[in-house]
Amino acid sequence: MIHSPTNICLGISQASKMASDSSKPKKIITYDAQRIIGQGSFGAVFYTRVVETDEIVAIKKVLQDPHYKNRELQIMRQLKKQPHPYIVQLKHYFSSKAPNSQEVYLNLVLEYVPETLYSVNRYYTKRKEIMPAIFIKIYTYQMFRALAHIHGMGIVHRDLKPQNLLVNPVTHTLKLCDFGSGKILVKGETNVAYICSRFYRAPELIIAGDSYIPYTSAIDVWSAGCVLCELLMGGPIFPGISARDQLIEIVKILGTPSDEDIAKINVAKHNVAIPQFQPCPLGTLFKKASPEIIDLVQNTLKCVPDKRLSSICAVASTAFDELRDPSTLLPDGSPISLVMWQFTNEELSMATPEVAANLYPVPEDLSNSSSESQIADSLSELVKTISLSPRPHSADTTAENSLNSQMIQNGNNEPQSTT
Repeated sequence: MIHSPTNICLGISQASKMASDSSKPKKIITYDAQRIIGQGSFGAVFYTRVVETDEIVAIKKVLQDPHYKNRELQIMRQLKKQPHPYIVQLKHYFSSKAPNSQEVYLNLVLEYVPETLYSVNRYYTKRKEIMPAIFIKIYTYQMFRALAHIHGMGIVHRDLKPQNLLVNPVTHTLKLCDFGSGKILVKGETNVAYICSRFYRAPELIIAGDSYIPYTSAIDVWSAGCVLCELLMGGPIFPGISARDQLIEIVKILGTPSDEDIAKINVAKHNVAIPQFQPCPLGTLFKKASPEIIDLVQNTLKCVPDKRLSSICAVASTAFDELRDPSTLLPDGSPISLVMWQFTNEELSMATPEVAANLYPVPEDLSNSSSESQIADSLSELVKTISLSPRPHSADTTAENSLNSQMIQNGNNEPQSTT
């Protein structure tokens, strides 16, 4: 809990090397941490007001455990250099110490987004409703785009779930957050398999248990498929109460993999006994979903990682053709934002020419044309137009650029939480 609205004062004069090398003038920023908006094993997230500007930010405070390698700051700093519209933005960071303690905390100052995909979905489930199809498409499209960006950078999130997808319900913008489990993968290197929240954990991770195995960004794609299903159903598709039960929940719906496929999944060579089930037709589970959405689910929830769609192929899926239709409007009558088609170099690096051609909307006057060359020429012009369109940026760009790295000035005045 927060005992009272608390001020955190930052001074660039006590900054790390990165900030002290800057020629910019010294600046003091005061934070009024008003309440906890998230809490877990990692620490706490505070709803915080910047006193000087009235800007609202989120401060994530994480205990620095010397026995645990926290890669979140490294990843967030890299994402600050290679930003994406659907990934939460790091404004700056600082270290602090708890009063009368040697415990060191990392404080990440992040852009504030009011809701999560979990809370938005819960809004509908409480009313015994399913989220409107257009919103499911908009949110999952942005989710796959965020994944394509980090996968293009060689980063795997490793804890994708609705709680880690922030949503602005006014603009319907989604942002991937919480890179506390994230890692830059090295090809051929083994990594801990006991990672990712259970409901969203890929089969190869479940079977491996606490072993170390090589895996790829396909584990995020599996999680994304589970998130999509959750929006279509109103709740988790695989709600296992243990690792073994989780595996049973998966095969009850997808069917038991063949012996050949089990061998590909069971990288750790454990003795695995999987009960026999026939696959359940997904159309019976998602009765209101389009065939294209069901096809996307099927291709993200493949038990064998190599058979899953890549994140950029998911972005190009025909499931999102409605969004690419120039005549599509949001429920409030507004058009689809051009940002939806402003792809980063990291995303495009993942796409073959054939996939890249399916990423962009076809202009309305050519949508029924049989001339492939006309469409190709028009797409080329469209890409140029989109690329030249102004991209949205933080309202506090000046402060963000000048405050890259900061240290706490008054350790006794930071927000306190009880665990």
